[in-house]
Order: sequence, then C-alpha cells, then structure tokens
Amino acid sequence: MTELPDRVVGDARTSDFGWNLLTDLTDVGNRMAGSTGERRGAERVVGAFEAAGLRNAGLDEFEIPGWWRGESSLSVSGAVERRHENSHEVIALPGTPSGEVSAPLVDVGDGTDEEFAAAEDQLDGAVAMASSRTPESRDRWIHRMEKYVAAAERGAVGFVFRNHIEGALPATGEIGYHNRPGPIPAVGVSKEVGDRLIRLAETAESGDPPTVSLDVDCRNEPTTSVNAVAELGPDTEEAVYLTAHVDAHDVSDGANDNGAGSALVAEVGRLLATVEGDLDTRVRLVTFGSEEIGLWGAYHAAETTPREEIACVVNLDGACSSQNLRVGTNGFDGMRETFEAVADAFDAPLATGETISPHGDQWAFVQEGIPAVMASTTSDQSGRGWGHTHADTLDKLDSRDLREVATLVAAAVYRFATGEIGATHRSRESIRDAIDEGYVEELKTGGRWPYDE
Repeated sequence: MTELPDRVVGDARTSDFGWNLLTDLTDVGNRMAGSTGERRGAERVVGAFEAAGLRNAGLDEFEIPGWWRGESSLSVSGAVERRHENSHEVIALPGTPSGEVSAPLVDVGDGTDEEFAAAEDQLDGAVAMASSRTPESRDRWIHRMEKYVAAAERGAVGFVFRNHIEGALPATGEIGYHNRPGPIPAVGVSKEVGDRLIRLAETAESGDPPTVSLDVDCRNEPTTSVNAVAELGPDTEEAVYLTAHVDAHDVSDGANDNGAGSALVAEVGRLLATVEGDLDTRVRLVTFGSEEIGLWGAYHAAETTPREEIACVVNLDGACSSQNLRVGTNGFDGMRETFEAVADAFDAPLATGETISPHGDQWAFVQEGIPAVMASTTSDQSGRGWGHTHADTLDKLDSRDLREVATLVAAAVYRFATGEIGATHRSRESIRDAIDEGYVEELKTGGRWPYDE
C-alpha cells in the first residue's frame, strides 16, 4: 500500500487553509444555484486553487433551469384558525410551482411505502404531509423527492414536508422533477408547525381533518451556473476526480452542506500538490454548481468529459459534522477497500453503505458505470440534521474535524492516484439493474431515469 507521507499528514493536522476557505464561503451568504453568491463562492474556490499552486484553475459555465424563492404561507382552518408565513415556520421547496391550494390535510408519517399505501383512499384531492425522518428500520434513506413523488402520484394537490429536528427550522430541498416545475405546490415546515398540524388532525371533531391552504410564490426561469476546476499531477489522459458542490440553499450559510466539501477539495488539492511528483495519475478537482436543484454541475462535467478519461470519483458532501467518516460506495468494492485500508492505517472510524444512491453529485457518474463514491460524516443527529435549514452555520462545525477528514481523504486520493484505484468501470446495464425499486420509481416519475426502456 502507498502511504501518504508523514510530513503531509502533519501538514494536514495543523493547516488552517481549508478552514479559512470554509469561513469565507459561509460569509458570502446566499449561494443559491444561479445566484451572484454562488458565483462569488466559486470564484473564492478558484482563488484557493491558485494559492495552492494548482494548474488550470478557473470557472466552467453552463445553463440551468433556475428557481427563485418568493413568499409562502400555510393557513389552517377548522376548530383552530392559524396562518404561518414567517421564514422560521414555512418555506417553499425548490422546483415547486407557484400556486394556491386548499384541501384536507392527510399525514403520512415518515412517508414510507406502507404509510402511503394505508392512506391511499384519503390522498386524492388532499394536502399530504410527510416527515423528513427515515425510520431506523430502513436500510436506505427515504429522500423527500420520493415522498413528494408518492404524494403527487396518488392525487394529492399539495405537499407539506415537516422537519423532524426541533428548533423552528423548516427544511427546504429540491422536490425532484427534472422538467420543472413539479406538479403540485410544496412547502417545508418546522417540526413545531408540523406537530401542531398533527395534533389538530388527531383532535378534529367527527374525524374530519383540518383544511390546509398553501400559497406559494416562486419563479422557475433559466439562468447560468458555474463549476470551479483545477488540476495537479502528471498530464495523463485519465484522471482521479475529487469533487464537492459549492452552492447552498438560500436560507442558510451552507456550512456543512456543502461549504465544507468545497473547502476539503481545495485543502486536499493543496496537500497533494506538495507530493505531486509521487502521483502516477492526474487529479482533477471540481466544485460543482447547482447540486441542490438537480445535480446540474455534475451532469455538465460528466456529459462533457469522455467516460474513459475518468478513473474514479470521490465526492464530498456534508463531510464536517464529526470525524466519523461514512462512504457510500454504490457497489464499487475496490474503492471501499481503499477507504477501509486508510481507516485502518489511521485507526479511524469508518461506516460504509453499498446502496446505489441517485442523490449527490456522484450519481451523474455512477449512472454511467464510472466508479464513484460519496464521502460524508455521521453525527448524533439522525438524517441531515442542520442541513437545508437556517441553522447550517459555521458555529456547528469544528476545524479539528475538517483537518481529520482532509487527512483521510488525502490519503485515499493519494492511493487512487498512485496506481491503487482497485475499481473498474461497470456497464450502464449493471448499474441500472442494481438500483433499488423505490429509487427507480422516484427517478422515472420525476423524469430523471437515465436509461432507455
């Protein structure tokens, strides 16, 4: 095994380079896809690439179907009359259409298949509400997109996504339709608002559910986004890709999701530049734009790069909530084994998952059979925690965690770039056939299924 030199490990464990970049990204403010802030964030990453001595640093622009947030409200009528319109109570979900609907509320719990099936007869013409939680009994995360699609498919006229994390934090996030906008208005509400709605539904007289009125104002308009790119190592045709996304939802600073990922890409690039002569394979660094509204930056990179030029992809997303690394391998065992070897070498905790996930920038490559993993960190909070809320701020993170993750990722990418990738490309058909049924349905309904029938 090719070990990362001790001097590089020492550098990683004492560096402020990544943390300073993360701080700057959170200070940019709104980095929503297609916004001025997103471009400013990408430009700051390019500056970090240049400061690290990387070559060909710059921006790569592409078109996206932009989404722009307006005001939203949720009103309840029945035994209790209440209107929620403050940003700490209710916000629109990107990709939703504008519109007003008023209908009975039907709570489908955590939004599992079983819960949707049990409420099937009630959902037609109703407003469906689902929690952001995934039950611990499930072997894969149930994404909000899947819940939205399930509600729309069963005839719901509106969708409410209630956060399961307390703190007056309505969760946002894209609702998953490639051909925007989605079919029904969708909002996120805080746990506290969601709990009230559940209580009102449970105590309604004569079993009649409360009526919920949604009023959503937004714009779905084309615009442009950018990827920040750079390279290091020998000028080989094939490259190891290290990626993250620089955009963030406009309701927060996007510290862990995903300013930290962008900071880690630049920091790992800086560390590897100090041992550039050791590398046998070129390393390409990319921080994607527009991940949060449909992985547009990743798709742009995948579609404009010949498949054979991408050896493998290590994608970082939400990787600074702790020092406990998790790698979603998408079934690429050779890449999993490399991360396991690194974890053993550093006596570091590591969790892995094999499920092929269409959520995260790595999916644009995985769907083509290119070896790609997503590295994140796990913490005590279930689900995404502070992510996609107002609370995803710098104070939730720790520079020591960033340094530890940078060390582990640098060690893994160093191995991949010195002839130890250990993962081969797969056919598109083999990937297609291995995708979980729930994800298949979600992708097909949302217009994201990439395979011909």
